[in-house]
Amino acid sequence: MTSIGGVEMVDWKLAVTTASRLARPGPEITREEAREVVAELRGHAVAAEEHVRAFTGMTTAAGHDTPVLVVDRPGWIEANVAGFRSLLKPLMTKMRARRGNGPGGMIAGAVGGKVTGVELGVLLSFLSSRVLGQYETFAPATRELPGAPDGGGRLLLVAPNIVHVERELGVDPHDFRLWVCLHEETHRTQFTAVPWLRDHLEAEIQAFLAETDVDAGTLLERLSDAVQAFTGGRRGESAEPSATGTATDTDTAPETEPGTRSGAHAPEQDIDGRSLVDLVQTPAQREILARVTAVMSLLEGHADYVMDGVGPQIVPSVVEIREKFQRRRAAGANRLDQILRRLLGLDAKLRQYRDGERFVRAVVEEVGMEGFNRVWTSPNTLPTPAEITHPAEWIARVHRGPEA
Repeated sequence: MTSIGGVEMVDWKLAVTTASRLARPGPEITREEAREVVAELRGHAVAAEEHVRAFTGMTTAAGHDTPVLVVDRPGWIEANVAGFRSLLKPLMTKMRARRGNGPGGMIAGAVGGKVTGVELGVLLSFLSSRVLGQYETFAPATRELPGAPDGGGRLLLVAPNIVHVERELGVDPHDFRLWVCLHEETHRTQFTAVPWLRDHLEAEIQAFLAETDVDAGTLLERLSDAVQAFTGGRRGESAEPSATGTATDTDTAPETEPGTRSGAHAPEQDIDGRSLVDLVQTPAQREILARVTAVMSLLEGHADYVMDGVGPQIVPSVVEIREKFQRRRAAGANRLDQILRRLLGLDAKLRQYRDGERFVRAVVEEVGMEGFNRVWTSPNTLPTPAEITHPAEWIARVHRGPEA
């Protein structure tokens, strides 16, 4: 990101350093075992790609293939900070322009950038132990973390988190690793087979950011509130993460139920029951976010549908894995999950993701997989927010409308 006078709104390097320093160590594993895990995940990713293609009928468009990277927690942190930095560049530029280039603005920017870097690092350190896999859509390629030829797109499989969960569940590790790869490979296939999808989402996100009308000070205060609530401290108290926190790892969408955590206050009182996203949204942003949520619901629901469709054929213990994983979601989380989901507005979004699986299932049952795949034709054939919960309306518009 280009800075003015050497000052950035977010100290990205500090964010990486903070998150890496605070990230919990992974499970104990020998070097030989680690090599075996990495090799197996890479092999499963290749196998999963073939199964997903066969089941969905989707194939990677020429010139749009993306790499699969097996990373540790610091690697996931670096990749996500790079993605944030790239995606938020227009918003940061807008805020710098509003702040101005005078000495006062530069000093405030330097201090604010450090504070925000630390606070972003705290949040990422928490998430880094919870994500099993992630398709990075917008991250720029680097020497350490290669991406697609056009500068974006790669699949990350977070090896220590996968090993941690498979041990915690007591399931067959080989089956579990393949099961995870099926879900994540579906996301990779979605973007490599539908090249316009990335550009469409990026345009929507940039339109959302362009509508942002909040000054840097307010945004920093909101982020600070999130971190203070997340770590169990209040404004003016220590924001050091508690060593007694009992957060457990989860999958790419932290959908676990809350447990207990001593000392954590209720952030919903601080933000009047609204998420941080709600607090800074304009009416135009709410419309954009509704459209983006509908697309994300489609992508997540499609991945779950494919995983359930392919899993029984190639993962012998899939029923046991699914049952234990769902039970873990229901019983294995704590207060930190509830706080973070509420602050970021994820509770409502996760409910809509479940709507996505129901949408895919209903459409496939009605018009078959080939008929469902018309959803990938253009942005105009993506489901609207209303159609995600009423798939018959999408079928009527796309398959029975005047242009069908």
